[in-house]
Parts: sequence; C-alpha cells; structure tokens
Amino acid sequence: MAERMPARRGERREWGGAPDAWQEPFRELEELWDRMGQLFDPGWAMTRTGVAWQPMVDVEETENAFLFEVDLPGVARDDITVEVRGQELWITGELKEKERTGVLRRKMRRTGSFSFRGSLPGEVDADEIEANLMDGVLSVKVPKSQQSTSRRIEIK
Repeated sequence: MAERMPARRGERREWGGAPDAWQEPFRELEELWDRMGQLFDPGWAMTRTGVAWQPMVDVEETENAFLFEVDLPGVARDDITVEVRGQELWITGELKEKERTGVLRRKMRRTGSFSFRGSLPGEVDADEIEANLMDGVLSVKVPKSQQSTSRRIEIK
C-alpha cells in the first residue's frame, strides 16, 4: 500500500484527521501572501501580524539639510515622536483605530504602531531640527552641521 503524502512540507498527518488546509482553505494562501510581502516591503508585511508598520517616506538632501516627508494620514500630532539617536532619525507613533458603530465589512487601512528609521550620513545639527504636520504629511527638516556642509575651495 502506498504511503500518503503529507498535507504540508515537513508535516505528516494520520488519515484519522483532516489537514488544517481543509479546515481553513485560505490560511495557506494568506501565509504565502505574508511571506511575499516580507520580500518586497517589510513595513507592509508587519501590518498583518499586528507589529509596527513603516510609513511611506521621501528623503531629499539639499546643500544645507536632509528633508523627510512621511505619509501619516489620520495620525494625531500628539501620537508622533521624532528623535535623533546617534546617526539616525527615528519617527515613531501610533495610528489609533477609529470607533465604529456599524459592522466593519472590509478593513484595508493600517492602524497601530508605526516606526521609521533613517540614516543620516554626516553630522547634523540636532538642536535645529524642525517638524511640521500638515494634511497628513509629516515634514522633518534636519539641518547639516556647519562642519559637514560642502564648500568650494579656491585653488591658488
């Protein structure tokens, strides 16, 4: 008599019980989707498991500063923390779940804790950092220190 193949790799089931995949037909598909998400966007993959997610960020370097624009629609100003730790900018906070009176039929928007860490190449002037939240976009200006700004040297 031929031996039965396991329902999932590394797992053997006795014929007496049905594999979990038969009991929950979409669980394996969701697990695969989560693993694919981790490959392409670590911030997105974390939202499905309830761990911190990473917001979308644009980083621009000008002659005098680094400019960070962070998409945080629906996040209150008091729920955001901006810090410089060593050579990194840390933006953390929480997007709180809205109270609902009806039945939520579909949920696609992120909620919960978020975090972003961005490297700051070169010295920055941490005392002069400015942050502004307007229309769901957090703008952070991190000025470069006078020592790290470039300047042209005249050749004699």
